[in-house]
Amino acid sequence: MPRFSIIVPSHGVAGRLSQALDSVLGQSFGDLQLIPVCDAPDAPADGGPPCASAAGNAGDVAAGYAERDSRVTPVHSPPSAGLSGARNAGMRAATGTYVLFLDGDDLLLPGALAALDARLAEIAGADVLYAEHERVPWWEGEPTNPAAPLLAKAPKGAFAPADRPGLTGVQLPAWSAVYRRAFLTEHELTFPDGHFTDLGWGGLVTVAAERIAVLRRPVVRHRLRRQGSRLNLPGPHQHTLLDQVERVLTRAAERELPAERTGPLFDQLFAVVLKTASRPERLPSGHRAFFRRAARLHRRHRPAGHRVPGGSLGVQHRLLAAGAYTAFRALRGANRAAGGAVGRLPRPRMLRTRLRYARALRRPLDDGLAVYCAYWGRGYACNPAAIHAKARELAPHIRSVFLVEAGQEHAVPEGVEYAVIGSRRYWEVLARAKYLVNNANFAEGVVKRPGSVHVQTQHGTPLKTMGVDQSTYPVVAAQSGSFTKLLGRVDRWDFNLSSNRHSTQMWERAFPGSYEHLEYGYPRNDVYYTATAEDVARVRRELGVPEGRTAVLYAPTHRDHHTGFETGLDLEAFCAAAGEDVVVLLRAHYFYDRGRSLGSDRIIDVTGHRSAEDVCLAADALITDYSSIMFDYANLDRPIVVYADDWDVYRETRGVYFDLPAQPPGLVARTPQELAAVFRDGSYAGPRARALRAAFRERFCQFDDGRAAERVVRRVLLGEPPEAVPPVIPLAERIPAPAAATLVRS
Repeated sequence: MPRFSIIVPSHGVAGRLSQALDSVLGQSFGDLQLIPVCDAPDAPADGGPPCASAAGNAGDVAAGYAERDSRVTPVHSPPSAGLSGARNAGMRAATGTYVLFLDGDDLLLPGALAALDARLAEIAGADVLYAEHERVPWWEGEPTNPAAPLLAKAPKGAFAPADRPGLTGVQLPAWSAVYRRAFLTEHELTFPDGHFTDLGWGGLVTVAAERIAVLRRPVVRHRLRRQGSRLNLPGPHQHTLLDQVERVLTRAAERELPAERTGPLFDQLFAVVLKTASRPERLPSGHRAFFRRAARLHRRHRPAGHRVPGGSLGVQHRLLAAGAYTAFRALRGANRAAGGAVGRLPRPRMLRTRLRYARALRRPLDDGLAVYCAYWGRGYACNPAAIHAKARELAPHIRSVFLVEAGQEHAVPEGVEYAVIGSRRYWEVLARAKYLVNNANFAEGVVKRPGSVHVQTQHGTPLKTMGVDQSTYPVVAAQSGSFTKLLGRVDRWDFNLSSNRHSTQMWERAFPGSYEHLEYGYPRNDVYYTATAEDVARVRRELGVPEGRTAVLYAPTHRDHHTGFETGLDLEAFCAAAGEDVVVLLRAHYFYDRGRSLGSDRIIDVTGHRSAEDVCLAADALITDYSSIMFDYANLDRPIVVYADDWDVYRETRGVYFDLPAQPPGLVARTPQELAAVFRDGSYAGPRARALRAAFRERFCQFDDGRAAERVVRRVLLGEPPEAVPPVIPLAERIPAPAAATLVRS
């Protein structure tokens, strides 16, 4: 049997699950069993088949690891079973001598298993080995080691719990310890149902253990969620805290533990109870009932000769034991009416021009108003424009206003209502709109009002690192500003669009928040399935593509280590070498949206054209380096060539989520000569290129099918339930717009 079984629940952390699994499989000590526990609503409670059949991203991630490494044993647990159910399912599948738990968004530190193995060899026979851990924010901040003071004075070897009664599992999370599996089986220890399961588990383990030991070094890096623990949120689940306390103290009474052991356990449990009781905002209803039940538990389970702590905590103990609810509330200054604790709307830092915004925030939301913005106001474009157009069709009762920068008014189609960013009207509609749709972020001072709905559409599939994942790349991090402020803007999101499961996972990592993922596809890509041959011909005429020519779109991405636009390729030389029928459509990144004189009739600058989608429809093939346009263009099922002349530099300076040259959408060229050659000999559209493109489309064109905008409008603006939203059409059944070259050949 393996030395260690590591159980990793994965609900809601698919974006970071691979990092957790890698931290285990990358350990220098390899005698292990890794058990990712995946969501599977229909799976049997005893584990069921492997996660390959499970719905959801985590199941796909776990299944991929299981295919590559025989030490990985995925199991199922329904989401309704919660964290406790997931861990219990993992324990049923465990075969190791010792069991560890790791949250799916945490990391096992390098060398952790080797250190645990060495320590266990020194103190053979311990039921539980407690260890230190690091606590660090996901985005920025220095790690702390909160367990170190608790473990500092423990004996060097294994010892009986009575020798150090103050060291209990109540004060430590479940993943800050290693458990002998035979001990867990013998005492039939499982995680108790409900919330606060770590507290219940830690108390039950403490009651049952006969020999414990400590390891004074961190083994887990716990990444704090920005929103804090869900257990601190208000709601009826706070009452379940008392269920866990009663469960632990009842078990201690059944085992007739002496008062010197139950005293510290009692104090630690009731420290948590009193912390909740002193915060009535956590219990919007039933605060008095919570207090009364806690008082009964306190009187029933108080150890003989128990001495209350000193100071204000001791006063709270006495008031609780006496059931003095009114006095307790007065002591804590908690006699505010629950309604009075509702915070006023936060007010942004105002300039004089924003005073109208402050006044408008005091007026009711306009349920019939939606505000849209794309690329920080650069014009009517991308996903917001596609949603706006579909909303005018399906939800005409909702007034729509598009936000644009001054000077970009000409980029708004006739008949589309707009407001200029920074104007009085801009602040008024932002304050009143119920629906706010953006592919970037609204301004720092924009308030997230209760009842408003913010939709983040994104503007591409991420190859390069995004959001807080940029923090470890100095060049881009220096340009990104405060990650804390960024995440404050993320807190405004209610919905976040995704066009494929890769994106869903990466958005979860890059923008940690409490929003809902909408795996609906990108609305801007609908046109790739709705455009006709006539549309393609029209766009080519508008762009000036000569009839009968092969139009190759060259769309390089922005490089953070460059100060301006550089084509990266001699386009005239490329045209001369690629063939007489080739013309190039040059589209620079939207950061460089001004036209340029190119001095060649075979190179057409389309950077300033409003619609990137039109440009893609016109192109018979795409050349790009690392631009996200490749993911959108793949929907057209036309040839793509990756020109990766500086891949190593880009990867090191910008950071990437996967190895593009190893998993490309088509052929890869490293030099101008290689690039011209694949066009000259036709291999850019040959069998190998088609096979690579098919695999790429399978992975990254999952949800784009021509109906993404409709799904967003129905779900968000019309409030239809998820099950009523049109399902995604399978990839094999989709018919993209035809290429002009196809029309010529036919």
